Amino acid sequence: MTTWLPNAVVDHLRVVATWPELPGDRYLIDRPIGRGGMGTVYVARDTLLDRDVALKVSNAPAAGAGLDERLRQEAQVLARLEHPGIVPVHDAGLLADGRLFYVMKLVHGETLTTHVARLQGEAAVLGVFERVAETMAFAHEAGVVHRDLKPSNVMVGRFGEVLVLDWGVAKVLEADALAGTRVGTPGFMSPEQSRAESATGTASDVFALGALLFWMLTGETPGVRPQEGLRRIRTARRLTAIAVKCLASDAAQRYVRAGDLAADLARYRAGQPVSAHRETALERFGHWVIKYRTFILLVAAYLVMRAMFAFFR
Repeated sequence: MTTWLPNAVVDHLRVVATWPELPGDRYLIDRPIGRGGMGTVYVARDTLLDRDVALKVSNAPAAGAGLDERLRQEAQVLARLEHPGIVPVHDAGLLADGRLFYVMKLVHGETLTTHVARLQGEAAVLGVFERVAETMAFAHEAGVVHRDLKPSNVMVGRFGEVLVLDWGVAKVLEADALAGTRVGTPGFMSPEQSRAESATGTASDVFALGALLFWMLTGETPGVRPQEGLRRIRTARRLTAIAVKCLASDAAQRYVRAGDLAADLARYRAGQPVSAHRETALERFGHWVIKYRTFILLVAAYLVMRAMFAFFR
């Protein structure tokens, strides 16, 4: 007697048959949630600690292949970058066929590609962007360059946490990994990355941060003259100057590291002068008024009261 299985069951069995064979019984794979060029990510159950985790497996055809080594480097980079804006690694190991896998925190949320539509106003946009810049500032201080910052590699969690993802092509400066290789995403990669120069460094990430900021503000990737796009949406001169400095074609004209960008952005948000913009005398006077507005209002109120008192007398 022949028994026919429903198509849905057959499809599920076909998918399950391709799942990696994990050593031991600590991690039980539940379902795939994403696949990239380098690896596939699954939701798995950590039976020892009774929690769901994300488990990433190399897409390499065999152990020791190029993709396998890149996944190993990504896991090592994440392990050295312990920061709230970077997903922590919990464990790593080898599959039955010798390929690498690593286990990380399972984050629930959405990528910036989707989340940006929820950001209303400049303050909300800069609040998220500043978290990305601060994360990259930490990475740069640790000697790591991301090299592929873009909206789909930034996640905003359900509780507002902002995470920078996908460190698969990251460059450890002291090791000069993947030197001379063209990596990145058009529209967000720096000119030197497009030319596959080996000297790509922290300034390349600064360019990508500038492109990300421009995209968050305008909905477009920057062109040859980004200041014109920002002028159309009436961005403040100081913020325009910050973005344009990030997007300079010459790396020497950009901020050296993401920390310098984050510091300038914090000054802008506090209403202070920024290093990217040379202010006019009128602008400096305006900042002075804002800084001492409480004192100025008190003095003005006092003078008005004295004038009224003198008038009625």
